[in-house]
Amino acid sequence: MKQSKFPPGWDEARVRRVLTHYEEQTEEEAVAEDEWTFEDRTQTVIEIPNELVPAVRELIAKHQG
Repeated sequence: MKQSKFPPGWDEARVRRVLTHYEEQTEEEAVAEDEWTFEDRTQTVIEIPNELVPAVRELIAKHQG
């Protein structure tokens, strides 16, 4: 069986908690969470071409590092 690789700070338990959160979330809760995300003034939501996602992730990692 293939062993899963997780990002730094993540493990199987954390993945299961996140999955449970979203699987048990009502539609109203999901909408509220989405709306809150767009109201958060500490972050920006933008659309970028899929092929740029790896480069953007790398930049974010360097910024957080």
